[in-house]
Amino acid sequence: MNQNKLKIGITIGDINGIGPELILKAFQDSRLRAMCIPVIYGSSSILNYYKKLLGFDKFNFTVIPNTGAAKPNVVNVIDCLQGIDKVEAGLPSSMGGQGAYLALQRGIEDALNQQIDALVTLPVDKATVKMHKQDFTGHTEMLAQAFGVEDNIMMMVSERLKVALVTNHTPLKDVSKNITSQKIIFKAKQLMESLKTDFSIEKPVIAVLGLNPHAGENGNIGKEEKEVIIPAIETLLKEGHIVQGPFSPDGFFGSLSFRKFDAVLAMYHDQGLIPFKLLDGTEGVNFTAAMPFIRTSPDHGVAYNIAGRGTADVTSFRNAIYLAIDVHARRSENVALRSNALIIEKKQISKEEAESTAAFEI
Repeated sequence: MNQNKLKIGITIGDINGIGPELILKAFQDSRLRAMCIPVIYGSSSILNYYKKLLGFDKFNFTVIPNTGAAKPNVVNVIDCLQGIDKVEAGLPSSMGGQGAYLALQRGIEDALNQQIDALVTLPVDKATVKMHKQDFTGHTEMLAQAFGVEDNIMMMVSERLKVALVTNHTPLKDVSKNITSQKIIFKAKQLMESLKTDFSIEKPVIAVLGLNPHAGENGNIGKEEKEVIIPAIETLLKEGHIVQGPFSPDGFFGSLSFRKFDAVLAMYHDQGLIPFKLLDGTEGVNFTAAMPFIRTSPDHGVAYNIAGRGTADVTSFRNAIYLAIDVHARRSENVALRSNALIIEKKQISKEEAESTAAFEI
């Protein structure tokens, strides 16, 4: 692959949502086209439909058979939605879900075969995808299964806040029984490793949120803090990690205490994502950490209510592309540093062996 210009795969998402509009809006800017080689997994006919609907007549793209044919400075489109040709902007449909799944499937296939450098996924409607693929639970879970990763970590990223989750798409009634000290320790370590590798934070400091109101009030409002969360924090501290908590989420975010930390570990989905989206909803990015392959996405959904109207905000999608490029650069830099360290170590060993041999000969 071209090391200077990355191939960024982009799945079209739900064809009835705002995904196609985001593609048209983002890549009409020549600066973004110059920054990477975009490969859209989707449909040229659907993009043409939205071009006409939204008045993007001057937007051009090139249809390619595979990523090997992708060209720089243009938008490359792989037609992989055979039989998906009916657009109902703003309306959920089985065809919309099937198209979203086919695009994601092709994107993951190319990722596994190292045909792209990163994958940016546009929003899907899980309910319509399930009409086509009943066991679909989400992008994050599908990627983990494809790459044989036991467990990854969902992280929401903006310039001033990073929030990761202990449990992802778990029903609220099941959250407590899915939180263990071991799981908190595991997720915290995944988070800290990502902060080091993907964000170049040498000594990350993370905050751990409580589960119950007021972080349990010393066991008066639930015992998970005393029995599960605090023991996990104590173990992490003994191992030398910089961790604080458990914090009561309302006071923690209300007082802007998150500014003192590199990242926040929340116990469940809404506990972390509601404050994140209130603070940085239009700019935030969803990043799947603890994966061998880079995947990002906008931090919003399909937005049926505004689909086809030309009013979708492209900021989060654009930032998802920026983050994918940045993380790739940081990971490459870390690999280079490790490689250089190994070379130095090998040279030192060779030098010591040579000196030892010379001394023996004397």
